[in-house]
Amino acid sequence: MSDREITIREMAQEWENRHLHPLAARSSLSRGRVLSEEPCPVRTDYQRDRDRVIHSKPFRRLGRKTQVFLNPDGDHYRTRLTHSLEVTQIARTIANGLRLNENLVEAIGLSHDLGHTPFGHSGEAVLRSLAKKGFHHAHQSVRVVEQVASGGKGLNLTWEVRDGILKHSKGNGPILSTEKEVLPATLEGQIVRLADIIAYVNHDLEDAMRAGLIAPSKIPPKILRILGDDHSQRVGRLVTNVISATNLECGLISMGDEFLEAITSLREFLYENCYDSPLLRREFEKAERLLADLWHYFSDHRELIPLPGEGDEQLIDWLSGMTDRYAIRIWKDISLPRSWFADLLPKDE
Repeated sequence: MSDREITIREMAQEWENRHLHPLAARSSLSRGRVLSEEPCPVRTDYQRDRDRVIHSKPFRRLGRKTQVFLNPDGDHYRTRLTHSLEVTQIARTIANGLRLNENLVEAIGLSHDLGHTPFGHSGEAVLRSLAKKGFHHAHQSVRVVEQVASGGKGLNLTWEVRDGILKHSKGNGPILSTEKEVLPATLEGQIVRLADIIAYVNHDLEDAMRAGLIAPSKIPPKILRILGDDHSQRVGRLVTNVISATNLECGLISMGDEFLEAITSLREFLYENCYDSPLLRREFEKAERLLADLWHYFSDHRELIPLPGEGDEQLIDWLSGMTDRYAIRIWKDISLPRSWFADLLPKDE
């Protein structure tokens, strides 16, 4: 028997083996990284992934990227960063209730939107329409952690985290799916996929009411009866229902039929009364024109792009990585005489 002292990481891995559900992802059994590395003596691989994301520049830039409301006049509207934090908190609570790996859901939750554009989904729509091969923020998020972050070296995250990032998005499709090709390979990845919509329908509703876009009286009574009258109730009930309705032996994270119908109805209500509202649409169109201008300008001035690469990929890496504020500064710099806005010239972001 070896006299070697067991490391803190090995003790954490042993804890996972003893206490997590048999179907939970175990860091000691990860499919690994693209580039092999010496194990950390203190952190498991999933804890290490989480830390790399938190310390990365793309993660910090999420704090100045739109969630729904462009440049809102108020301090409490969500950004892409606070959205990622809320997704992660919800996902960790569900994982804890199901005895799954909280460190893995945290790493996926914090990184799932790293490739999102400035100006929310309006920015995504612009890049999708202009890029020859289209654009999707989930694919770009994987590209960020594999090739763009850390000066082009990427973050070298584990396969399970990258798989969860790639397959987190549902768009306007079914909230729950049984199709293996669209679902993350781990139960933890499935949790983040579901936590994403639990987070955004609830915080977008709260922000829309704060903005005066939706009156509380307009919310369908059936949704309120099932989910609750305020943000805390709605999130709490949905999380509790996911935990109680999920049978891990089936290999799927689930939700009760009544709650699935209610959250689907809430998403439809938000599309009709918030996302597709004339007021937001007018603001989104302004952002779309701005980002399209940047695309066309830098297509002709590649020498000004401070990132390696060529073709659409270089443009996408450059534009999708911008914060809202930085995109506006760059647009002003190329569109207006400098004497009009000398105090707003681009700074390093």
